[in-house]
Amino acid sequence: MDSDMRTLVITGASRGIGAHLARRAVEQGFRVVGLARNTSQEISAYELRRCDVADAQAVQKSLEDLRRDDSLYGLINTAGIASMNLAVMTPPETIQRIIFTNLIGTINCSSIVGKWLTKQKRGRIVNFSTIAVPLGLKGESVYVASKAGVEGFTRSFAREMADFNITVNAVAPGPIETNLIAKVPPEKIAAIVERQIIQRMAEPEDVWKVVSMLLEPDARMITGQIINIGGV
Repeated sequence: MDSDMRTLVITGASRGIGAHLARRAVEQGFRVVGLARNTSQEISAYELRRCDVADAQAVQKSLEDLRRDDSLYGLINTAGIASMNLAVMTPPETIQRIIFTNLIGTINCSSIVGKWLTKQKRGRIVNFSTIAVPLGLKGESVYVASKAGVEGFTRSFAREMADFNITVNAVAPGPIETNLIAKVPPEKIAAIVERQIIQRMAEPEDVWKVVSMLLEPDARMITGQIINIGGV
C-alpha cells in the first residue's frame, strides 16, 4: 500500500450523507472502508462491508484487518436512524433501536477504532449529531436523546484521546434531503429551517466541507466541539 495512503472508516456509508462523504473522501485520496447494514448497492468507489454498528462484536470482526494497519487514520460515524413521533407513542422496540444504532453504535465504533488509533498516536474521529438537540424539537425526543448522548460522549471522549493526538468532534446538520427525512411533512421541515440562523436547507456537500476541515492534519487544535451546520 502507498505509504501516503490514509484509511477512513465511515459508518452508514451505503446511502445519504455517509455515501456522499465516502465518495468525496475517495476523491481526496483516502482509502474508505464503509460499514452499512445494507450492502446490496453497487458501489465501486470504495469498499462496503455489512455490519450493524450496534453489535460491538460485529464491528470488531468487520474491521479486524485494520487493527495493525498503519494507514488507519480516522473514523466518521454517520450511521443513524430516526422515528419522528411522540415518545409516548413510540414502541419500546423502536426506542431501543434508535438508542442502540445512534448512541451505542457511535460508542462501539469509536472505542474500537480509537483504541487502534492510540497506538499510532494520531487520528481523527467525527461523530454525527443534529440541530434537533439544541432546538429540542417536538416529536423527536427519542432521536434527540440518542444524539444528545453522542454530543456528551464526543466531549468526554475528546479529553480521553487528546494525549494521543487524536481529535474527536461532532457535526450537527439541520434538515438535508436524505432518506432520514423522506417521510417528514414539508411544512415541518420548513418550520425547522426557519429556526436556523441560516434559513435554508443544507446539502451533503456543506457537510463534507466541515468534515474535510476536521480531518486535516492542521486541525490538530480543534477537538471536543459540536459544530451546528446552519446555526442555532
